[in-house]
This record gives sequence, structure tokens and C-alpha cells, in this order.
Amino acid sequence: MTKVLVPYDFSEQAQFALDFSTQIGETMDNIHIEVIHVMEVPNAASFGTMGGGDTIPDMENQMFFIEMMNKRKGQLADMRAKYAGKAFSFEAKIKLGNAFKSISESIAEENPDLVIMGSKGVSGMEEVLIGSNTEKVVRTASCPVVTIKAKTSPDQINKIVFASDFANESPEVAARIKRLSHLLDAQLYLVFVNTPGNFESSRESIMRIKDFAKQHNIADAKAEIYNSRSEESGILEFAEDIDADLIAMTTHGRTGFLHLITGSIAEDVVNHSTRPVWTYKVD
Repeated sequence: MTKVLVPYDFSEQAQFALDFSTQIGETMDNIHIEVIHVMEVPNAASFGTMGGGDTIPDMENQMFFIEMMNKRKGQLADMRAKYAGKAFSFEAKIKLGNAFKSISESIAEENPDLVIMGSKGVSGMEEVLIGSNTEKVVRTASCPVVTIKAKTSPDQINKIVFASDFANESPEVAARIKRLSHLLDAQLYLVFVNTPGNFESSRESIMRIKDFAKQHNIADAKAEIYNSRSEESGILEFAEDIDADLIAMTTHGRTGFLHLITGSIAEDVVNHSTRPVWTYKVD
């Protein structure tokens, strides 16, 4: 059975991700969809007095939390009823805690084959300092992650852009890309972005892409070279130029100081792409 995990916060983007997931469940065999909704428990509030401060529960926040919890339980029950009896199995749960931590724990506990989640993206100082929960999941998830920002149907994905340098991609990554292309019955574009800071001849690039395709028995893929100022802008521009339906990339999942210094092309693409993005963390 293929297990799909869908973090769900009742936003429009989360609904796009859920709709995409259930459409996959309707068209592919043996799919289980697991929806998780994370609620953060309100903190106690401190009220100071002349003699010192005592920490007491903020009753108003507690009451609001209880009301919201009951509301969400009802909405998830309605969701379970809506998808009961479908071609796929379905479950929806509430988790308490920090959103990113709870999603990460669910990935570890449920061991899904795929995470599909909505994303609004972030920009400016928010992107530099904290990023988004989606970006953090992309960076750390042990399985592939598909990020969705707009209404998308799997049967409308006809062109997939797999962007890479094609130098060190593993057989596992190649196998996953092949399977993704076959499952969606989509034309695969193998794209290397040539930049001024890392320039090489088109002959070198094409040879490396063709060697990658031959080594991993990837037939009918199109090898492409695209010149741009940066890898991120080149990937986004190429996808726009050919009207691609999905971008696929690997990420090295750097964290801490190394991530702060080097960043991640995949996370930048996830933040700025209007198209769905498939990412997979590699060592």
C-alpha cells in the first residue's frame, strides 16, 4: 500500500493539496491518505502583582482553544465521512504541538511514501530568517514531498522538469524520477542550468545528461541546457518557457549554520514557484 501524508491547516492551499491527493487515490491502486491537522496549545499567561508574578491559565484562550478543537474535530469527522467508501482508504487526525515538529514526528511515525502539502511560500526577511513550515519539511523529510500552491489535477501534469547537475544523482533518485514520470504519464525534461559562475560548454552538459539517462535506462526524456544568472532563476524560467506542470529536484537537506551560509536551491524554488514542486532529500 502507498501511504500519502497530507498536513492540513484548513487554508486554501491545504485544500488544493488534499484535492490533489484524493485524485491520485481515485486513479491509482492501493492508496492510503492520512490527513494531520496540528493545533498549538495556548501558553499560560503571567499576571504580575506587587509581590511577584504567578503564572495562571489564561481562561479566555483556553475556552477559545476548546471551542476550536471541537470545531476542528467536527470538520475532520465530516472529511472522513466525505471520503468513506472511496477507492482509497482515508484517515484524519489532530495533533497537538508545534506545526513543523508535529509534521516531522508524523513522518517518522507513519513512514509515508509521499508528503503532499500546500504552500503559500515566503519572501524577503521572513524567508532569510525563518523560512516556512513547508520549506523545513522539504529540508528534512525522509520521503519525497510535493508542494502545491494552486488548484492542480494529477491528470493535467503532462510535462515534468527534473533539474540537476546530473553528476552525482543516485540510482534511487533516477528510479523515483522514472516512476513519477510513468505514474503521471508525463513527458520528462532533464535540465541542466548553465550559469556564469559555473559555466561549461553545452557539449559537456549534454553528454553528462545523456550518460545519466543511458545509465539509468530513462527513455524518451528530453535533454536540455538552459542559460541563466542563477540555478534557481534558470529552473523557474525554463519551466515557464515550456509551460511545465511540475518541477522535480533533489535537496541535500542542510540545516543549521551550513544551511544559513549555503542555502538551498530546491527550497528557493519551492518558495518562488507557482507550479507544484517534487523534492527528495539525499545525503
